[in-house]
Amino acid sequence: MIRSRAVRAAFRVVPPSWTCPACLSRRRFSDKKPATVEPPDHRKLGLQQELFINSIYSPGSPIFLPNGARIFNRLVDFLRKQYVRFGFQEVITPTIYKKALWAKSGHLDNYADDMYSVTSNPKSSGQGCCSGAAAEADEDGVDGDYGLKPMNCPGHCLIFKSKLHSYRDLPVRYADFSPLHRNELSGALSGLTRVRRFHQDDGHIFCRPCQVEAEIKKTLDFVKVVYNVLRIGVGYRLALSTRPQDHYIGTEEEWNRAEDSLRRALDASGMQWSVNEGDGAFYGPKIDIILKDSDGKEHQTATIQLDFQLPKRFELEYQAPAPEFEARGETTEDPALLAEYGPVRPVMIHRAVLGSVERLMALLIESYNGKWPFWLNPRQAIILTVNTSPPVVGWADQVRDVLVGISSDASAGSSGNDDLSSPTGFAVDVDNTARSLGLKIREARTHGYSQILVVGEDDVKNRQVSLGKERMSPAEMRDKMRQMTDRFE
Repeated sequence: MIRSRAVRAAFRVVPPSWTCPACLSRRRFSDKKPATVEPPDHRKLGLQQELFINSIYSPGSPIFLPNGARIFNRLVDFLRKQYVRFGFQEVITPTIYKKALWAKSGHLDNYADDMYSVTSNPKSSGQGCCSGAAAEADEDGVDGDYGLKPMNCPGHCLIFKSKLHSYRDLPVRYADFSPLHRNELSGALSGLTRVRRFHQDDGHIFCRPCQVEAEIKKTLDFVKVVYNVLRIGVGYRLALSTRPQDHYIGTEEEWNRAEDSLRRALDASGMQWSVNEGDGAFYGPKIDIILKDSDGKEHQTATIQLDFQLPKRFELEYQAPAPEFEARGETTEDPALLAEYGPVRPVMIHRAVLGSVERLMALLIESYNGKWPFWLNPRQAIILTVNTSPPVVGWADQVRDVLVGISSDASAGSSGNDDLSSPTGFAVDVDNTARSLGLKIREARTHGYSQILVVGEDDVKNRQVSLGKERMSPAEMRDKMRQMTDRFE
């Protein structure tokens, strides 16, 4: 027994000559499974980065905190700049309309379950200012029933109808950022991806039949430009959604014509696309742009929808020569026909590039995972003081004033509030706490600041600010930040 133990001990102490200790070490750990990393979750990141919260008092209506509001507003401002390039005019429309409008548009019959009803508080009739209210009663005589808008299209139809149009005016393009409300099931609500109150970069194009395919191509170009800037240019797919089996308005012939127009536009785009049978809106077929989140789940963001029905229901028209040819999207050279003017129904294209701004923000939060590009970062720059001496702390505050645009040039000795007309909109913080510089730098990196600036005694003397090994004036740093923003870095 003792001998056998000794033999075993000997083998333990002296491994066989063909065995390499390094190989044994590798074998020992080779069977271990790598630690699984959870995909980014915008709900957790939203709390960590202080972007948004949700409340039990308004489920499905996210509350944006200052950091989240900065991102939201920058996305909206970015779209507004593109509107100049793509020919859109922004409008502002009501949040609630009388139900007679929703009956006219077809929403009441086909979308009522997803709408919120609003009932006004009945007031006793009286004299004076209240007596004029009767003139604004609904078409059916009922003045108390309203609906929160789930879409902007009926309101934009009212705008188009409010003036006469010639064929030379078209296309007319309206854009709208006003909030929308949809009655989603409580079990379906999820962070920013599925909500009840949201904002859409909503737009509607009223065009001639012969302009449809060109407008769809232009909208697809719009999507490509925006998604490239947001660094999701290769991460989306296109899908054609066709006529639903039930709950649609219009004839099959009109639907077939609309679907054919979208197919031709998709083919001309050069991008791959698929078909979602029966998934169109109740008023027309659509092209959906679909993105994947960090967990592989797909979300519809941008959309392009072709609509022959709402222009008909709202009796929209424009004046054109040879109206019968114009309505078919055809041309003629016959002088007699061209001399004849008449009304023609425009085609309506619904389009959203970001889609729900909230939903797209959720996808961006997960995609960037805390590493925001400078132009979108809610924490763009922070100024760290080397010590807490009054000259250093005072100079840090002056540098911030230059960077945010409320002081023109601190290096020249100007005091604040001399350039209120040109704020930069940059998000700049100051950390002048009595802690070590190393600790402040580590914390700033953890919080995701893009530019970490340092101010010390020498910077006060030279009227400069330090960015790593670089030294520059506050005005030069401000110009550098502007260039980064202009290039969407």
